[in-house]
Amino acid sequence: MRVQPVEINWHPGLPIFAKESFLKAVSDQYGWLGGFAESGELRCVLPYTIVRKAIFCMVRFRVETIPMIQAFDIADERDFLNGAIGFFKSIGADMIIPATTNTIFRTYPDGADAAPYGSYIIDLTQPEDVLWRNVAKISRQNIGTAIKSGVTIRAGAEYIDASYALVRETFKRSKLPFMSHEAFRRYVAGLGEYGKVMVADFQGTVQSSTFYAFSNHCAYAIYGGNLAETHQGTMKLLQWEAIRLFLKLGVRRFDFVGARIDPEKGSKQEAINSFKRRFGATLERGYMWKYSLHPVKYRLYGLAARLRSGGDIVDAERHKLNDPGTGNT
Repeated sequence: MRVQPVEINWHPGLPIFAKESFLKAVSDQYGWLGGFAESGELRCVLPYTIVRKAIFCMVRFRVETIPMIQAFDIADERDFLNGAIGFFKSIGADMIIPATTNTIFRTYPDGADAAPYGSYIIDLTQPEDVLWRNVAKISRQNIGTAIKSGVTIRAGAEYIDASYALVRETFKRSKLPFMSHEAFRRYVAGLGEYGKVMVADFQGTVQSSTFYAFSNHCAYAIYGGNLAETHQGTMKLLQWEAIRLFLKLGVRRFDFVGARIDPEKGSKQEAINSFKRRFGATLERGYMWKYSLHPVKYRLYGLAARLRSGGDIVDAERHKLNDPGTGNT
């Protein structure tokens, strides 16, 4: 498959993270790569961004390969990704680092370091009453409790700062870094009308919040946060009201964004997966991956990642790639 840059031609039927204003908000260098058949037919596109830090020039994907035709199978995608590696080498990139957690590839190129990963998805082409019945009984009860006790859901740009504070504090409790306030503002601005912040308020205090990025293609629950102690059902009510909102807007899918495959029993990751699954969401499996284009710098990056946070998501999950117990091959 021939691989070359193509003009960015986004529309609301595509994932929001392919939109040029978003790509520009998160990187000074970005673009779309296209995969072409011998006939010249455009078969797929892959938006990308370039991240430059210190001596490193890194490629980071914000969304997975986007098929432009129906008959685009996994073998086609792997062929395309192998060609994409050649392009990134040609522009002098040092490595491809793990994509953002909303990005689930169906496959990965030859020679990549890969790990199984997934996301919980709800099909919003179903009627609301069906979606409600698909929610687990305990979650419906918690949502009812929150409503009866006076928890209210609000949406609007005026809650961006409150949402940022909650998300950052939530990350901090898990000993994870989060972007600066300025970077978050740029992120939000890059989405424009396709970004939405929603909060759950109880007795005048914002208890929970989630920032969503969406288009007709899919709504992504990108960043969520809670107070350390929240009133029962606040986040569940917030997510249910978001599902209802995006259903009314004609969005086709709701993505809870990111799920580790078969997490350890009793772990925080297992609890998060259970929260998502109880909304009737289905786990879609795929891969996260990274790739060395400059071996020395790639090793230095890996060392820095391990010193900073114990490694990246691929490092943490790659042992599951060929584990018969996970069903991944």
